[in-house]
Amino acid sequence: MATTRRTQQERRQHAEAALLNAAAELVVEQGVRSLTLARVGERAGYSRGIVTHHFGGKQVLIERLARTTQTGFVPGLTDVPPGLDRLLRLIDGYIGAFGDVSVMNRAFLLLWAEAATAAELAPLFRDRDEAFRADLRDDVTAGIAGGEIRPDVVPGEVAVAVVGQLRGIGLQRLLAPEAVAVDELRRSVTDYWRRALHAS
Repeated sequence: MATTRRTQQERRQHAEAALLNAAAELVVEQGVRSLTLARVGERAGYSRGIVTHHFGGKQVLIERLARTTQTGFVPGLTDVPPGLDRLLRLIDGYIGAFGDVSVMNRAFLLLWAEAATAAELAPLFRDRDEAFRADLRDDVTAGIAGGEIRPDVVPGEVAVAVVGQLRGIGLQRLLAPEAVAVDELRRSVTDYWRRALHAS
């Protein structure tokens, strides 16, 4: 039976995905400070040299891992226009993702927590959190303009509160999974924000 040979680009993408997954696993198991190129290569089944070839050094690897873990946390929102519906879908989807936390999701939350004290992570997550808050502010602003959200609501305050709540729930889910009933919580939190923001 003939096999299709992968192109160089496909091999590169496969290797990078394997290395990033290995890095995520190591972050979950041991934290970012213990991450080394040698350990990542060994975990992925490659040499340290290929890790250096793909990423150059530890800082670039960490930056790529941080960006990779931050993408696609809540899929399906691209075509939803800004407003209350999008905001509620994001909250529901974000909490729902904790029902089956993947290695990448776990690594994201752990990296985010470590960013408070790790100089190499702080700028990445500061920028990402600001982009997240900006999206939420846009949703609230659009909801106010469309008459769905009360006009006295302050978009920036809602954005900070929602990010804090979602990340806090995520960290609790990592530390004490039995304490976070995901299905019930996603309904109650989404309903809370619907009632808190909805124009009467």
